[in-house]
Amino acid sequence: MENVRFLPGKPLPPGATVTAEGVNFSVFTRNGTGVILELFRGSEDATPYCSYTLDSRVNRTGDIWHVFVSGIGKDTLYLYRVDGPFRPNEGLRFNVHKYLLDPYAKALTPSSIFRNLAAASSHPLHVDADLAYNTTHTAAGFPKCIVIDDNDFDWQGDRPLNYPLRYSVVYEAHVRGLSVHPSSRLPHAGTYRGIIESIPYLKDLGITSLELLPINEFDEYENARTNPRTGDPLSNYWGYSTIAFFAPKATYASDNSGSAHVREFKEMVRELHKAGIEVILDIVFNHTAEGNERGVTMSFRGFDNSIYYMLEDNKRYYRNYSGCGNTVNCNHPVVRTFILECLRYWVTEMHIDGFRFDLGSILGRDQKGHMLENPPMLERIAEDPVLRQTKIIAEAWDAGGAYQVGWFPGGRWAEWNDRFRDDVRLFWRGDTGTVHHFATRLTGSSDLYLRDGRKPFHSVNFLTSHDGFTLNDLVSYNGKHNDENGESNRDGSDHNASYNYGYEGPTDSPVIAAIRNRQVKNMLLSLLLSLGTPMILMGDEIRRTQRGNNNAYCQDNDTSWMDWSFRERHADIFRFVREVIRFRKSHKAFLRPEFLTGMNESSHTAPDITWFGEDGLPADWSKLDRFISYRLIGSQASILSDCDDNDFFIMFNSSPRDITATICPSLPGKKWFRVIDTSRDSPDDFRESGYEEALFNQAKYVILSRSSVVLIAKMV
Repeated sequence: MENVRFLPGKPLPPGATVTAEGVNFSVFTRNGTGVILELFRGSEDATPYCSYTLDSRVNRTGDIWHVFVSGIGKDTLYLYRVDGPFRPNEGLRFNVHKYLLDPYAKALTPSSIFRNLAAASSHPLHVDADLAYNTTHTAAGFPKCIVIDDNDFDWQGDRPLNYPLRYSVVYEAHVRGLSVHPSSRLPHAGTYRGIIESIPYLKDLGITSLELLPINEFDEYENARTNPRTGDPLSNYWGYSTIAFFAPKATYASDNSGSAHVREFKEMVRELHKAGIEVILDIVFNHTAEGNERGVTMSFRGFDNSIYYMLEDNKRYYRNYSGCGNTVNCNHPVVRTFILECLRYWVTEMHIDGFRFDLGSILGRDQKGHMLENPPMLERIAEDPVLRQTKIIAEAWDAGGAYQVGWFPGGRWAEWNDRFRDDVRLFWRGDTGTVHHFATRLTGSSDLYLRDGRKPFHSVNFLTSHDGFTLNDLVSYNGKHNDENGESNRDGSDHNASYNYGYEGPTDSPVIAAIRNRQVKNMLLSLLLSLGTPMILMGDEIRRTQRGNNNAYCQDNDTSWMDWSFRERHADIFRFVREVIRFRKSHKAFLRPEFLTGMNESSHTAPDITWFGEDGLPADWSKLDRFISYRLIGSQASILSDCDDNDFFIMFNSSPRDITATICPSLPGKKWFRVIDTSRDSPDDFRESGYEEALFNQAKYVILSRSSVVLIAKMV
């Protein structure tokens, strides 16, 4: 204490910045009238060992309050308190008695705000509790911000990989859920190091990009419900409720003492990059963990509520386009700057390759919640020079009714394409009238993206994601089974386009089991051979099940975890997915950056794609039902380097009957060879390169019910 000195400090950079002499602290509040910085020795300390009240005449530049503290360094623990008017009906909720997390904090101690609240109260808050000015405060059980030195890590020359989207195969996973199951047998299961130890598995599968569910600091104890069957407490497992946007989650580290978890996160990124795997973060700028007016003041609300959040005309209440109680005021200039600085930090200091923006349409709303035609926030992200090579992927809708798939503004944004998900599911379920939609999704969704310079790879194609059924459950359940979420099965979507094939859930019937296995292969093949950027959900490659739960947001248990024993149980599916990924990567016909035209645009003798019915005649879209085939000419490409020496004939049969399909003639000097037939048992379902089977009958092929076939033309 005696060596600590307080100097005026500097307004930039924001947050806590380490120098050789000490730490500079900088924080924003416009309407606050006073700022107090408090330093702590221990993570559970109730009171600080040092408290300093900033002088507005010395420690303020514009709306930035700043102070330099000499004699301290990295791993220093700190919090703020901010004074100002407490007038909730005017949107002002300052309370000098409340401890606040620095919005720019780069690490937090692993304490739980919500666990301590739950322990202190067994009854819900009064409806007008937010109007009461609380004068009690303690830092006990409140997370502390940790001062980080971003220059003390050896990246060993690492840089973001930044693969072009067209070459990417994305794998959506949960940091804890990927490796925590006992079957993984990994030394550091369920942690960032567990991800490192999972790299051989990910490499073998062949994915290029690991998209992680939120790792920005959140509180897993936010969910106060219990499992009605077991009585066990439920959690905030997915993490879509951010507390600190610059901070990686401490409890995902094997060592969460001090700032060790930041180092461990960086190690994870570095080692994934060494293995050739990108890191994409699912980031949640649409709302925060502070909730609505009855929520917990822990950061933004206490610094400047009316700037950081969209408020109703009665400013006591929050506009709720997120479905989570509040909505971040993304297009306020101060918030836009905050978001950009956050993204830049993750790219420059943490070497992140891309971001998936949860409920991304909220970033396009103005301060009243109206949709903007050219949202400044989206344009600034798209055009920011630091982020120009960074992947930016939007969930192009929100809980307020905005739906912008194919129309997301800002130029270069990729989008989660839920139309792909739905149309492919419906086709393979055997619904009539779905063939033309299915064909459109296979070829890059030109109806959505053929405009404004958009390309097929701007469509992030997926069948399943964290939100919904797993692929196994999609073919095993007709309805959701979310009873253990504690919401009487009311939560989760009722529109799943799923089918159980005669029995709800696991079955001993070999007939049903065979159909389900084939359908899993059919859908994964459709995904991986479609134009666009494919995304696979963690565990779909080994038929991971959530036992019919299609909203496992609260299930930090074996409902959501990946059971690694399934790799042996469903080795045929894993092999099939691995080989199809290799096949996709080795043939540029499936990686085209331009849309197929169906026209002959060069001197070649055939169009780039030609569609057929089962009789081998050109497709009559008004009559096609549950069957489609097409010839893909690999050599047809507008750029010479994108040409493929191979041609392909691909058939999809979602009907319950076998079809004797007519194959179009191969080009002169070539014959058709079978690569894939999902009706066959492994390993004959996928014939590896050099072992393709020449067709005895080059004119006809019997494609069994609910099957897919891929033929390749080779010189003979």
